[in-house]
Order: sequence, then structure tokens, then C-alpha cells
Amino acid sequence: MSTVRRAAAAVLVAASALALTACGPSEDGAAGGAGATGVPTATPPHSTAPADPGTEPGGKPSAKPSAKPATPPPAKPGAKPGSKPGGKPSADPDYDVFPCSTFDVKFSADLAEATTSSYLLKITNKSGKACRVLGHPVVTFGELDGAATERGKAPGIEEALRLEPGQSAYAGLMGGPAGADSKTVSYIRMTMDTESDLEQVPLKASTPGFHVSSANSVTAWMDNAEDALSL
Repeated sequence: MSTVRRAAAAVLVAASALALTACGPSEDGAAGGAGATGVPTATPPHSTAPADPGTEPGGKPSAKPSAKPATPPPAKPGAKPGSKPGGKPSADPDYDVFPCSTFDVKFSADLAEATTSSYLLKITNKSGKACRVLGHPVVTFGELDGAATERGKAPGIEEALRLEPGQSAYAGLMGGPAGADSKTVSYIRMTMDTESDLEQVPLKASTPGFHVSSANSVTAWMDNAEDALSL
């Protein structure tokens, strides 16, 4: 009987040892029972890099830009279209209007005073843009050498007459008395003062019986015929 009890006690001890072994921790620290059943153990989430300011959570690009686009500096108070850089208006309102040339105008000459053989010269802007009439017309006589002298003072370039399309300007051409030294021509030629080396085609006008002498002179361009003939 004592032998049977000792054998039973040995069996119980062995069974207890097996149970403890099965419930003990495994090599990776998880419970032995969990490892035996194949159930995966929970692992900590992977660490991620700091989110980019221009992306939404989850790594998707943000619909909104990360920075505002650059904008030009505001215009200075008082700046007007056509003003010079820096917002300062040009001192000359016609700084972008070029001088009139013979390519911009049509030309005519009408007898104003028969006794003095004087003519009223007229130009009309035929171009589609404004131009400035500078100084005096340059008038030559037929095939003769020389040109009419300038009479009177012309306005400065900043005060020069602005000629809009279709508008006209006038100048007075003074003839000379008939004499032994005078000559007569049937036409004159005119070119414009452009204060440049622009090559122009002279415009021709009929002047029957015009007397050419040292007394010939021409006024600056005016905005009306009366002033042109009164100088």
C-alpha cells in the first residue's frame, strides 16, 4: 500500500511540473499558451517621421499651399498710368508723342496776300495717332538753292503744338517784292523739323508767281491761320 501511494505522489509531482512548464513565459516574453496557439502578439506601432507642414494627416498632400504666393508691392499713392517708374508722373504730358514728320501730314499752300506774294501754309495730321509740331517748317523754292529764314520764336519742345488726327497747324510764308534780283517759282517744298536725323520726303505745294528774294521768311507753326499771318 505504501508503494502505491508513493507512485501516485510521483505522478502528481510530474503532472504539476508539466503544467508549470506549459504556463511559463516563452523566449520572446509572451505567454507560453499564446505562443502555442499561434495567436499574434500585439506590437507597438512603427514610429513615423514628423509630418510635413504641407501635408494632411496620413501623408496625403494638403489641398492648401504651405505658403502664400508672392504678390507685387502696392503702387505708390498718386501713381497714374503712363507715369515714369517709381510712380512719378512725367513733367511732359506728351513725352510719348513723337514729332510730326512729312510721313504724318498732308501739306497745302494758299495765296494770302498777292501784293507781297505771301502764302498760308497748312498741314493736317493724316496719321492715326497724335504727333507734336516742332519749330518752323523748312521751306525751299522750286529748284533754287537756299531756304526761307525763320521769323519769330518757336515754342520750346515741352510747349510744342500737339496735333491730333485730323487737326491742322499753320505757318505764314512771306514773299518778296518783284525786282531785278528776285526770281519767281511755281512751287515750294516743305519738310518738318523733327530734331532728329530722320530722312523725310519733302512735300510739294503749288505757289504760282511766288517771288524769291532775301526777304523770304516763314513763321513757326501756329494753331490758327490768323496768328500765322500776323507775324
